[in-house]
Amino acid sequence: MLDDTDRRLLRHLQADPDMPVADLAEAARIAPATCYKRLDRLREEGVLRATRAVIDWRALGFTVEVSLRVTLDKTQSRAFDEVMAAAREIPEVVEIQTFLGRVDLRLSVLARDMAHYQQVYRDRILALPHITDIEALMQVATLKDVRTLPI
Repeated sequence: MLDDTDRRLLRHLQADPDMPVADLAEAARIAPATCYKRLDRLREEGVLRATRAVIDWRALGFTVEVSLRVTLDKTQSRAFDEVMAAAREIPEVVEIQTFLGRVDLRLSVLARDMAHYQQVYRDRILALPHITDIEALMQVATLKDVRTLPI
């Protein structure tokens, strides 16, 4: 269970994941040694899983982002496992989510341009096993991208 100090630490980490531990301890109003111990405990408990770099893919030349809603042939017992294993091998697929309902999977695909996307779609996506339907949604704009929780 998280206490107020844990929540303060997590709030500050969400705001600035690169904050030095000494500064984090000061912001959370605890001693640096206590801060280290709490961070270690939060990692051990799986609350803190990783510190990641947030990359602006457009700055690297990836200007096309497409969300593919995929429906699978559920009469095949290994359909989910096989399509997910194959999709993981496609470098341009940067996220895979599973769902309950009409749509089974969502694949997030990044490409340099439309020609690159078409190549990935034709050569790699359409070759995925057990797909019965694909709906493509091209991202036009990101209006909100918040990865923090109100803790």
